[in-house]
Amino acid sequence: MLVMCTSPPRANRPARGHAALLRASLIILLLLWPRPSAGKKKLYIGALFPMSGGWPGGQACMPSAQMALDLVNNRSDILPDYELELIHYDSMCDPGEATKLLYDLLYTEPIKIVLMPGCSGVSTLVAEAARMWNLIVLSYGSSSPALSNRQRFPTFFRTHPSATLHNPTRVQLFKKWKWTRIATIQQTTEVFTSTLDDLEQRVKEAGIEISVRQSFLTDPAVAVKNLKRQDARIIVGLFYETEARKVFCEVFKEKLYGKKHVWFLIGWYADNWFKIKDPAINCTVENMTEAVEGHVTTEIVMLNPETVRGVSNMTSQEFLAALMSRLGGKNPEETGGFQEAPLAYDAVWALALALNKTVAPLKAKGRRLEDFNYNNHDITSEIYRALNTSSFEGVSGQVVFDAQGSRMAMTLIEQLQGGSYKKIGYYDSSQGNLSWFGNDVWIGAGPPADRTVVIDEYRYLSQKLFAAVSVFAGLGILLGIVCLTFNIYNGNVRYIQNSQPYLNNMTAVGCMMALAAVFPLGIDGHHVQKSQFPVVCQFRLWLLGLGFSLAYGSMFTKIWWVHTLFTKKDEKKEKKKQHLEPWKLYATVGVLLAIDFLSLMIWQIVDPLHITKEKFTKEAPKEDLDVLIQPLLEHCSSKKMNTWLGVVYGYKGLLLLLGIFLAYETKSVSTEKINDHRAVGMAIYNVAVLCLITAPVTMILSSQQDASFAFASLAIVFSAYITLVVLFVPKMRRLITRGEWQSEQQDTLKTGSSTNNNDEEKSRQLERENRELQKIIQEKEERVSALRNQLAERQALRNRRRPSTGQNQNHNAPPPSSQPDPKSLLPPPGYPNPTTDNHSLPPSFSNSSNLYPADSKMSRNHCHNSQIPLLYK
Repeated sequence: MLVMCTSPPRANRPARGHAALLRASLIILLLLWPRPSAGKKKLYIGALFPMSGGWPGGQACMPSAQMALDLVNNRSDILPDYELELIHYDSMCDPGEATKLLYDLLYTEPIKIVLMPGCSGVSTLVAEAARMWNLIVLSYGSSSPALSNRQRFPTFFRTHPSATLHNPTRVQLFKKWKWTRIATIQQTTEVFTSTLDDLEQRVKEAGIEISVRQSFLTDPAVAVKNLKRQDARIIVGLFYETEARKVFCEVFKEKLYGKKHVWFLIGWYADNWFKIKDPAINCTVENMTEAVEGHVTTEIVMLNPETVRGVSNMTSQEFLAALMSRLGGKNPEETGGFQEAPLAYDAVWALALALNKTVAPLKAKGRRLEDFNYNNHDITSEIYRALNTSSFEGVSGQVVFDAQGSRMAMTLIEQLQGGSYKKIGYYDSSQGNLSWFGNDVWIGAGPPADRTVVIDEYRYLSQKLFAAVSVFAGLGILLGIVCLTFNIYNGNVRYIQNSQPYLNNMTAVGCMMALAAVFPLGIDGHHVQKSQFPVVCQFRLWLLGLGFSLAYGSMFTKIWWVHTLFTKKDEKKEKKKQHLEPWKLYATVGVLLAIDFLSLMIWQIVDPLHITKEKFTKEAPKEDLDVLIQPLLEHCSSKKMNTWLGVVYGYKGLLLLLGIFLAYETKSVSTEKINDHRAVGMAIYNVAVLCLITAPVTMILSSQQDASFAFASLAIVFSAYITLVVLFVPKMRRLITRGEWQSEQQDTLKTGSSTNNNDEEKSRQLERENRELQKIIQEKEERVSALRNQLAERQALRNRRRPSTGQNQNHNAPPPSSQPDPKSLLPPPGYPNPTTDNHSLPPSFSNSSNLYPADSKMSRNHCHNSQIPLLYK
C-alpha cells in the first residue's frame, strides 16, 4: 500500500530549534522524580558497550542506557524493592575481546541477572554461551539475521530489528521503480552473508534477478571492478562504515556512480561518514562526496516519529534533548551509536518491565529475583516469558518482539541529496504499507534503468545495391529469353543443329533460373514477415541448385562426350566414329539434375532450413542515451548447415574441376557433331573460376550482408552473362553475317556446299591425303635406290666386255663426259616410256610437289618428278 504524505521531521536527528527548552524540561522532570529508598536490593546487569572498533555504538548507547536506568530506579511503580545497576566493559566490537570480558562478567561477583551486548559478532558469542548459565541476553545493537535462530540462541532478545527487516523495504522499492535486475556487494561477515541470503530468497519470490554477487574481506577493489564489468546498475551494498569508505573510493575510480547507477546502503552510518578522513583510502572528500551522491539508505525507525509520551513519560524529542545533555554537547554526527541510542534506552525499559512482571509469579512460587543464580532455570523461564510478551510504547516506537526475539519496527527510507540525507518515505513490513513523500531526486531524468537497455536492430541489405543487382539480373533473364527464342526458332538450321540445340536450351533455362535466384537472395526481413522468411530460403536453395545443374550440367555433358569420342588414339578412333545419339546427352544431364534434386530433397526433409539470428558486438548510439544497440542479422540455416554445404560444395567443386580438365583436353579437337564445344569450354572456364572463388569468399563474408550478397549475386550474373554471350552471340553473328538461314532440307539440295564451306572437313581430308602421299614417296625412294644399283652393275659388266683394241682406238679420243648417258637411263626392253604412261600415279600425286619442299630426298637424289612413274614400273 502506497501512502503519499508530507515529510515529517527527521526522527533520528536532534531538533536544533527547541534543544534548550527540551533540555530544561528534562532537568525539571528529573528533579521532581521520587528518589530511591535506602532499603532496595540490587540487581546487576552485565553490559558490553563497543566504544571503538568497527561499530563504536557504545559512545551514545551507554549514556542512553544509563539514563534509562536512572529513570527506572527513580520510579516507584517499577521494581519498587529493587535497584538496577549496570556493570559494563568496552568490547571494541571484537568477539575475541568479548570472550575475555564475558569470562570476567560470569566469574566475577556479583551475579548478573541479564547480559546486554552490542555488535552482532559479540552478541553471537554471548548469546550462544549464555544458555549454559541460564542467562537472558537482551541486545540493543545487533542486526545479524543469524541471531533469529531460536534453536541456537534460545534466550536471546533484541530491541534492534534484524537486518533482514531492510529486505522487504528494498524489495518494495525495487517494485516501485520497476527494477527486475540488481547486483550485490558485501563484506564477508556472518551478519551480511545471512542478510544477503535472505534478500536473495525474497527477490527470487518477487521475480527479481540478482545478476552479480560480489564479496570482499578487506580490499573491495576487485569486487567493484567486477561490478562494472558486469554492467551492474542497481547495487545493494552490505558492509560496515569503515569498509564503506574503501568501497566508494573504488567506486569513484571506476566511475560506477552517477545517473546510471543507484546504490542501496545501510542507514546506520554516521551522517558524515563519507567526509571523515581515512588513511586507508586515497580519495579526497570531494571525490567521496561526488561518488555517494544520490544513494538510498534503508534504516530501521529507531526514534518514534510521533510526538507521544511512552512508558518513560518522555517524547522522542525530549529524549534526544536529554541525551545531548549527557553527551556534553558532542556532535551527534561524530558520536558512534547515536542513531541506536533510543534502542539501548528502550532495552533497559523492556528489561525493567519484564523483571517487574516476574515479581508476582515468582512470589507465588516462593522465589525472589535476588535468589537468581546461574543454575536457577525457573527464574530465567519467568524472565523469558515476560520479555516474550512485552509490548509498550518507547522512544523508538512500539516495542514488540516476534517469536524469534527480534524487534518488529518500521523502516525509514532516506536519500543523500546535495550532501545531506533526506527522508523520502517509510515502510511498515507488517502491514505492507509504503508511506511515500514524493521528494526523491535523481541525477538524470528519473530513476535509472536496472540494466543497459538493449535495442535489437536488424541489419538489412542495402536497397540500392539490391535494386542495382536486380536490374542486371532482370536484363540477364531477358537476354536468356532472347537466346532461347533464337535457338528454338532456328532449330532447323544445320549449323544450329550441329551445336546440340536442346542442350543449349537447357543452358539458357538454367541461366535464367540462376539469375532468378538473385531476387530471393536479396529479400530479407525488410521485405517479408518472419513467418514467410523460410519460404524465401527454400526459393534461394532450389532456384540456385537446379539452375546450376541445368546450365552447367548441359555444358559439362557436351564437353564430356567430346572428350569421350574425339580424344582417342588413331587405332581406336575409327571405332568411335559411330553416330552420337542425342538421348545419351540428355541422359547425362538428367543424371546430374537427378543427383541435385535428390540431395536437395533429402536436405529439406531431414534438416529443413529455418531462420537463425547472428548477434554482433553491442554498439553505443551517438546520442548520450543509456541504451545499447544489439545488431542482428538473419540467416537461412539448418542444424547441420556446415555438413550439407560441405557435401554440396564438394560435389559441385569436383564437377567444376573436372569440367576445366575436359575443356583443356578438348581445346584442339574439331568435330562437326558438337561444333560449339570450344565456346562451351570457354564458358566452363569462366563459370568454374567465378564459383571456386565466390563460394569460400561468401562463407567468410557471411556476417557482412552487403558484401556477401554483392559477391554471390554478381558471380551469378557474370556467370550467366558470359555463358549466354559465349554460346549464343557467335551463332547469331554467323547466321546474320553469312545468311545461313536455310533449313536442313534446303541445304541438302546443294551438293557439296556444306562440305566446301566446312573448314574442318577440308582439314581432315588434306591430312588423310598427306599421310597417303608420304607412304607412296617412301616406296618410290626405295625403288629408285634399287634401280640405281642395277644400272651400276650393268655399266660395270659392259665395260669389261669391251675389246682391248677398242681401247687403243679410242686412246686419243676425248674423255667421256661425267654425266651419265641419257640413253642409259632408258628402261630395259619391255618397259613403257614414261612420257606416255602416267596412269600409275594417283590423281592427286601431281600436287605432291606443292606439299613438300625442294630439298626433299627426291631432289637430293637428282630424281625428277617426271621420272618417278618410270622408275616405279
